[in-house]
Amino acid sequence: MQAVRSRFSTIARRSFVTESKAASAAAAPDKKYKLGGNGVACGMAAKTMTSECSRDTMSVLNTVSSTLSNMLGRDQVAVIDPANYHYYQPLWTYVGGGLKDFSESLRPMASVVPEKADWIQQRVTKLDPDNNQVTLNNGQTVGYDYLVVAAGIQINWDQIKGLQESLGKDGVTSNYSPDSVQKTYKFIQEFKGGNAVFTLPNTPLKCPGAPTKIVFLAEEAFRNLGVRDKTKVIYNTSLGKIFGIDHYGHVLQKLANERGIQVNFQHELIEIKPEDRKAIFRNNANKELKTFDYDFLHVAPPQGPPTFIKQSPLADASGFVDVNKDTLRHKKYKNVYSLGDCANLPTSKTAAAITAESGVLKTNLIADMEGKKAVDAVYDGYTSCPLIVGRDQLILAEFSGYTGTPLETFPVDQRQLSSIAQYLNKELIPSIYWNGLLKGTWTGPSTFRKAMSPFRSA
Repeated sequence: MQAVRSRFSTIARRSFVTESKAASAAAAPDKKYKLGGNGVACGMAAKTMTSECSRDTMSVLNTVSSTLSNMLGRDQVAVIDPANYHYYQPLWTYVGGGLKDFSESLRPMASVVPEKADWIQQRVTKLDPDNNQVTLNNGQTVGYDYLVVAAGIQINWDQIKGLQESLGKDGVTSNYSPDSVQKTYKFIQEFKGGNAVFTLPNTPLKCPGAPTKIVFLAEEAFRNLGVRDKTKVIYNTSLGKIFGIDHYGHVLQKLANERGIQVNFQHELIEIKPEDRKAIFRNNANKELKTFDYDFLHVAPPQGPPTFIKQSPLADASGFVDVNKDTLRHKKYKNVYSLGDCANLPTSKTAAAITAESGVLKTNLIADMEGKKAVDAVYDGYTSCPLIVGRDQLILAEFSGYTGTPLETFPVDQRQLSSIAQYLNKELIPSIYWNGLLKGTWTGPSTFRKAMSPFRSA
């Protein structure tokens, strides 16, 4: 530990020089960290490393803050997050499908914040990168020399008229809400036939495969409950195809056809009329409106950048943090990094993407802090979408969101339905998340992929 402290002593001195420069341009912050992070998310600052994160993205925050707080020691890293609980949200598809209990998806926030990091249980309201500080909802400011923004994505329930008052009632649900996900399987079990309608929004979203997964799980449940012959399963997606990567999408569409799932493309949900049980969609190809009667309705809500990021100098034109897609360093503010759903990386916003992003970010950030002129680590756009298509069936899609090229770990055709992949995703990956990613020791399967390469057919 003494060696680690000695290793970073020069960084601390350099950081405080930066800090004094910021102080001359703005009011001194209430507290300053070596590495600061925020968002509803995470960050690290000058005398310490600060991170702030929403319950969606504590994984992003922790994998960075765990590593840096262990290297810098106590009082050097801060985690800014207002939540009392942290959720492992990839499990919510299984919760909504009746295959997992909701309690398995959450832990108290205090139990997952790194021991050597300061936890600031507040919400960030303003980012001020020109003065190296952030403002909290209690009015205090936190200064930093380096900032990591991992604020997740904001769910905009109010963008669909009638959704907020409908959610969790009369068969209307969403696996994107911690409350309504606990009602999804109850509504599936109570379903007696009719129209079961599922949606996917015309916005960026976290885990873009999740809206499709619940379609397949519900369809299977309707068969098992003996009501499939009285049911029309309708998947209205705003996209032009069922999955963005054709390597897997062709298989998924074939399964949908075989199972009698009606897929309507470029259909965007714009209004729910709960009193009449009607959902109104806009066909974005011809702008025509179409009304669907529903007896069960699963909504994937519109999503977008957190407001405080969108209104900050860190945002690009779309409102997400504007980073170099290879290094995860901000394009203008070189002491700012970002990863996860709030960054404008052109890849799918998944937990798997975060694992690979975190390894690249930590390598580049530590090199910057040490003043090294090393060659930057490069993120290749790796992401994964475990496509659950049945209680014991999963297509393990792994690919680069940058190129669309498959980046599969195992020496088999991962497009094949697999019960082993289902067990891996349902039982083993959650353990890796809690005990590896959150502790900063898991940065994705790239090492295993390389080890398996000799066994993979050309």
